[in-house]
Amino acid sequence: MPEVHIAAETRTEFGKGAARRFRREGRVPAVLYGHGTETRHLSLPGHELMLALKTPNVLLYVDGLSKGSEIALPKAVQRDPVRGFIEHVDLILVRRGEKVTVEIPVRVTGQIAAGDGMLNQQLVQIPLEADATNIPQGIDVDVTGMEVGQSVHASDLKLPAGITLQVDPETLVLAVIARSAEEPAEEAAETPEVPEAVADQAAAGEGEQSG
Repeated sequence: MPEVHIAAETRTEFGKGAARRFRREGRVPAVLYGHGTETRHLSLPGHELMLALKTPNVLLYVDGLSKGSEIALPKAVQRDPVRGFIEHVDLILVRRGEKVTVEIPVRVTGQIAAGDGMLNQQLVQIPLEADATNIPQGIDVDVTGMEVGQSVHASDLKLPAGITLQVDPETLVLAVIARSAEEPAEEAAETPEVPEAVADQAAAGEGEQSG
C-alpha cells in the first residue's frame, strides 16, 4: 500500500483564530493519538496532505516528532463544505503487524450483459480487517456478462490473503436489476463515486480528541 512521509510541526495554539492562521500559512491542524499515548497536537503541510489523502487509507509516516517518525492512518478528515479544502485531520497511530478495521472501496470493472438490465450497487465501500501496513487499495468486482437477477454478496468477493470480512457474508454488494420503463437507456454499469475512506479506530477504548 502507498506510504507517504509527511513533516509535522508541534502546535501550542488552539481555537478558530489559530486554525485560520495555520491555514493561511498553508498548514492543516491535526491531532495524533492511539495506543494509550497522550494526544499530540500538530500541523501538517496542506498541499502534501491533500495529495496523500487522495489515496484511500494512505499510510502516513509522520516525521518531525520528538521520538522520531511514527506510523499513522487518517481517522477523520474535516473539509470546508463549500471550497473543499482540508480544515482538520485526526490521525491514529498504528504498528506493523497490527490489525485494523478499515473501509475499502468496492471497484466495479467490466460491463453487464446487453439488454434491459441495470447495475444496482449497494456498497461502494466495505469494512475489512487488514494488517495496518498492508491495506488493499480496493476490492475489484468484475460484472462482465452479468444478467438481470444475478448478484454479488460479500462472501463472493475475492479478498487478498490475510484480509477478512467485517460484515455479514450475505450482505448484498451489487445486483443487476430490470430497468423500469422510466429509466433512460444510458450506460448500465456506471460506477458510483466512492466517498473518502478513513481508517476505523485500531484499538478499543481510545478516545478521539480534536483541537
